[in-house]
Amino acid sequence: MRPDSTGVAIVGCGNIAARYAENLAGYPEMRLVGAYDVQPERARTLADPHGARVYGSLDEVVADDEVGIVVNLTVHRAHYEVIRRCLEAGKHVHSEKPLALTHEEAAGLVALAESRGVRLGCAPATFLGETQQTALKLLREGGIGRVRLVYAEVNWGRIESWHPEPEGFYEVGPLFDVGVYPLTIVTTALGPARRVTAFASVVRPDRVRKDGTPFTITTPDYVVANVEFDGPVTLRLTCDFYVNNEGTRQRGLEFHGDDGSLLLESWHDFDQALDLWTPGGPPRPVAPVREPYPRVEWGRAVRDLAAAIREDRPHRATGRQAAHVVEILCATRESYETGKPVELTSAFTPPAPMDWAV
Repeated sequence: MRPDSTGVAIVGCGNIAARYAENLAGYPEMRLVGAYDVQPERARTLADPHGARVYGSLDEVVADDEVGIVVNLTVHRAHYEVIRRCLEAGKHVHSEKPLALTHEEAAGLVALAESRGVRLGCAPATFLGETQQTALKLLREGGIGRVRLVYAEVNWGRIESWHPEPEGFYEVGPLFDVGVYPLTIVTTALGPARRVTAFASVVRPDRVRKDGTPFTITTPDYVVANVEFDGPVTLRLTCDFYVNNEGTRQRGLEFHGDDGSLLLESWHDFDQALDLWTPGGPPRPVAPVREPYPRVEWGRAVRDLAAAIREDRPHRATGRQAAHVVEILCATRESYETGKPVELTSAFTPPAPMDWAV
């Protein structure tokens, strides 16, 4: 640990927090200062192995001068309020996805961060992975010619089969929970989207928790959207909480251009296959620009945020892009509820490639 290391506090110590903590503790230029959760024992379980403190409230987190960045890993519905309070206290924030549940709230957080002179970052940041950065590099270089169609398949399975408290996921639905992953990669490649037309339904309303408790869902567990970009380019996004990714051949992310296709096995993991298809032959593997990190390095965007602050440069996983993705999510919901296309108005500057993927 360096003497000038950046102090980080984690707020929300649920399922994903241990992976963030492990990454952050492994960066010599960063240190895990402490953790807070509404269930104190969860915070203690996370903090103790890293010698970090346990906060008794969010007020204690934002009052700690050792905390430079707050990593918000709370449940979806709490994101806006936690981020707002941290920004108002002058803390830089990296939040799990989505940034907020409405575009108005997401845009408000971006404006608040800018007015307070602090940074706002947001997941998902899997576009920073080696496979994804390799794909983005090929697209920038025109490796498949002019792109006209993109296919994204998000089959996230039945949450109750592995998570002890699945209701929160079903409350927001697969669109807001996992549709954000390919949307973030595609907007990184293509820039802001312009229009959405969508359909949704509840495929299986009656569900059962791992402990045997039945529950009923009302938020659509299946969504399909056509998202239009300048170019023109159309993304067909399909996401659900019913089909398991391992039980289908419809998976990953595909960019289709005039000269060929770029096929990503995963929009999630950093070390999955990437194939290039050109007319006249079978798909052939593309070597990543460097050795991939196994699965997902959850702390990579937080590390980039800290480095960007030190180096006075833009960070890559920005709140402004995340707010645009929230606008796409909300427009998709409005479209499937009304049966009409919805125009998009927000914009952002696509992030720079990682230094090793230029």
